[in-house]
Amino acid sequence: MNARYRLIFRGIRGGMYYSVDKKTGKRASLHTTNEPEAREIIEAQNAAERQPVLNLQIARAYLAGTDSGLTTRTWQQAMQTLLEGKQGANRQRWLRVAKDKALAPLLPRTIIDTPGELLLKVLQCGTVSTNVYLRRLHNFCLDMNWLAWPLVPKRQWPAVRFKAKRAITREEHEAIIAGEMNPERRAFYQFCWYLGGAQSDLASLTAEDIDWHGKVVSFHRHKTGTASIIRFGQELDAVLQTLPQSGPLFPHLMPMREAHRATEFKRCCRRLNITGITLHSYRYAWAERAKTCGYPERFAQEALGHQSKAVHRAYARKAQVVIPTLEDYERKFAAAEGVIVPMPAAVA
Repeated sequence: MNARYRLIFRGIRGGMYYSVDKKTGKRASLHTTNEPEAREIIEAQNAAERQPVLNLQIARAYLAGTDSGLTTRTWQQAMQTLLEGKQGANRQRWLRVAKDKALAPLLPRTIIDTPGELLLKVLQCGTVSTNVYLRRLHNFCLDMNWLAWPLVPKRQWPAVRFKAKRAITREEHEAIIAGEMNPERRAFYQFCWYLGGAQSDLASLTAEDIDWHGKVVSFHRHKTGTASIIRFGQELDAVLQTLPQSGPLFPHLMPMREAHRATEFKRCCRRLNITGITLHSYRYAWAERAKTCGYPERFAQEALGHQSKAVHRAYARKAQVVIPTLEDYERKFAAAEGVIVPMPAAVA
């Protein structure tokens, strides 16, 4: 490997030795007139430049012995490998991520040669979605041993800050039901209110997913594949009686894309001057209603299909909970068990 720095001597003003960078042509004084000292400094500079490059080449040689594609694999190839394991709506989301303009400088780069600064630059140019999915792609490469260490330490990733989301209120829902003239969409919004399901899951329901005798709706979530089993009451039962008794419950909404159903809901809200909500707001509303009335968290989590308690609590975090007194709970427990609970005598 050729030395990057060379030594020169300038005899002006008493004479001084200088270091010259061959790559940039920049000259820097060594602050010495002693030639042996100057040569030692130059040798140290060249060793400092040579050693990191040499270490990287040695590391590549060892790693290439275990994975022949390690030195040529790009982020684009990693993205393609990750996509092969995705299905349904999740795959569609990743396909949109692959077209993110902020990722364009990163995808053609070789993974092992990528500096951490490039990932930070991509994050600065991208959106919240870029932050979320680039982190997942980075962790995927780590899990596959395509990276020997994290390019950006976990604590140095920019925090993910989502836009504020809120639940739909009962008054807003009732106004939407009263203002929606299309019977199928009106029934669909009522399903969203009573079941709290994601729009794609509910739009895909069929009459065969309904246990009419047990009053149970059961389906597998499109996003995670987990099963959701939810009991329904008289209100939803009355809505079900107006829907097809076989085949899809929402034959016109079922083949629509998520964006089209969201647009129809947005138009309805605009007519009623309702702002700040989307179809997903029904899931927040269901979670908050469950928390407010004291519905057990494990039941609510199961009903909404949340695999993580943290995710479920994020949905219900804005619920207004009125905490009852301990005495009220003691009386309720005693009434259920048939036990008389002595109350303290009043002080005269």
